[in-house]
Formats: sequence, structure tokens, C-alpha cells
Amino acid sequence: MTPLTTTTTPTKQQRRTNERKMGKLASRTSGQQGPCPPSFTCTSSPCSTEWIRTDARRTAIGLDLDLESLEWCLENNLSKIGADGYSRMLLFHGNVLQPKEARLVKQKFSDLVQGLDVSSENGSSGSNSCEQPGLANSKCLANSTMSEAALPGRDIICAFNYSCCCLHSRKDLVLYFRHAFSSLSKRGGIFVMDVYGGTSSERKLRLQRKFPSFTYFWDQEEFDIISRQTRISLHFQAGKKQMLRHAFTYHWRLWSIPEIKDCLEEAGFKSIHVWIREMPNTQSNGNAKEYNANRDVKYEESQRFNQGDAWNAYVVGVANI
Repeated sequence: MTPLTTTTTPTKQQRRTNERKMGKLASRTSGQQGPCPPSFTCTSSPCSTEWIRTDARRTAIGLDLDLESLEWCLENNLSKIGADGYSRMLLFHGNVLQPKEARLVKQKFSDLVQGLDVSSENGSSGSNSCEQPGLANSKCLANSTMSEAALPGRDIICAFNYSCCCLHSRKDLVLYFRHAFSSLSKRGGIFVMDVYGGTSSERKLRLQRKFPSFTYFWDQEEFDIISRQTRISLHFQAGKKQMLRHAFTYHWRLWSIPEIKDCLEEAGFKSIHVWIREMPNTQSNGNAKEYNANRDVKYEESQRFNQGDAWNAYVVGVANI
């Protein structure tokens, strides 16, 4: 279950143009990133795909607001695993604030799928579980909404790519956390999300990273200190001429770690843990200068962490353990 990801493009035609260009960039950089990067969103489901690929007993369930991206995942990511992958991963199109209304994305290869029944007395088999080798059984495929699919409880729920920042009100954030909590296995499970911060996150900023075939720009265009809302645009440049501006634009509410912990506790999680690391100093790079994360700096579980220019963290909520 992954929060809605808001990517803005002016028109459907421009969106398709951007997707074609992004597809070309992605094909040029295939294999450069790790199998489960922090930039995971449900839309292309790299983490879910890698999860089920590495163990035939594992299953996964994804929920996202962008139907076209979900369909792209089925055709491009899941297809590489084969028919067995379609029996162990289901994608739903909908809003995480109304997850029961989310509709199953129809699978083109459903006639190849023969999974096992996932219903159980306690709902204790997880979407990231190692006990049920199948999800897409006849009962599940016959129903179109998440509430009708009789899905098992999940062992792990991930909300990456800072997608909880798409929820701008505390009420919505707590509601999403409650949905996540209720979806976890009765035996126990964890919810994992990422968040970033630091003094550099609250000002205008432009950073770039160079790859062999393209340059990636992070454009932090504004930050409202009262609402803590920010606007981030991502640009890509292939070669010297081809510039794809505003390929993605995000309108986020930058949540603090104490706010997130309070909301998780209110939603029912028994304990909350924070894994954090310092990021490279953006001021030393200057405006639009080269930015490269130091991979030698490891995430460490912390109860105290001094404010700095930039940091990234994973917040883990533990339930029923």
C-alpha cells in the first residue's frame, strides 16, 4: 500500500511525450541503480518486483493513484518475472485514503495465472509474506475492488519516494497510517516510510547529478514556512540539447519526524524507530552544482540527531509484535 503520488503535467499529450522521453532515458541507464532504490513508488513497483523475484514464496500488493504507470509496471517490470510473477503480485488503482474502493488493475495474462487461496482465519499471510505462493486466485481476480478481494494481512508496508508528503493535513496522514496499521498481519508487521529534511529543505535550491547519458536536476522552487508546503520539479537533460523540463512536479507538505511519530502512535503503532543519515552539504556545492550522495555514510538508528544542512531518514512503525 503506497500513498498517492502526485505528478503534474499540463496535458495528456505532454504527459505521453514526457513518458516516451523518460523511457529512452531509462533504457540508457538500465542497471545503474540498485534493485530497490530509495526512490521507490508503487507506480513502477521496483521494490515489489524485486521482492517477489528473489523468493518464489513471496507476494506483493501495490496501490497507486496513477493507472497508466501501474499498467506500465505490469507490462515492463512484472513481465520480466514471467507468469508466476502475475500470480504473486496484484496492483490496485485508487486513493490510499479510500483503499477499499481501489480497483484491481486487469492483468492481460490472467489466463496464465493459477494461484492459491489466500483467505485465512486470521488474515495473517502478508503481501510481503513467505507463506502464500499465490495471490491472484480465481476469487481475487473475479472481484474488482480491494475490499472484495479477500486480501491477506501484510507483513511489510512501504511508502517511499517521500510520498506521505503528498498528504497535506494531519487528519489525512493519521487516516492513512490507520489504514496501513489495519492492513498489517494480525501476528505483527512493520510500516516503513522515508522523509528528508535539514536547513536546505526550507529554501530555494537547485541540484544536479550527472549520469553517463543524462543529467538529473532537483529544483526546489519554493517553501512556505507557515504551511510547510514546498514545490519540487524534476528536470532531465539528455546530451547537450535535449532538455525535458518539469518532467515531474510535486506539491508536498514537508513533515517533521516528531509529527510523523505522533501520527503513527495515534494510528496504533506500538513503537516507532528512526534510521537516519547525513546527506552531502548543499551549500558547499553552490547553486546547480554537482551533487553526489556519499554511499559510505550508513543509516543508523538514532534517538537524537543534530540539525544539519541535509539529512534523509526512514521511519519504521512496528505493530502487534
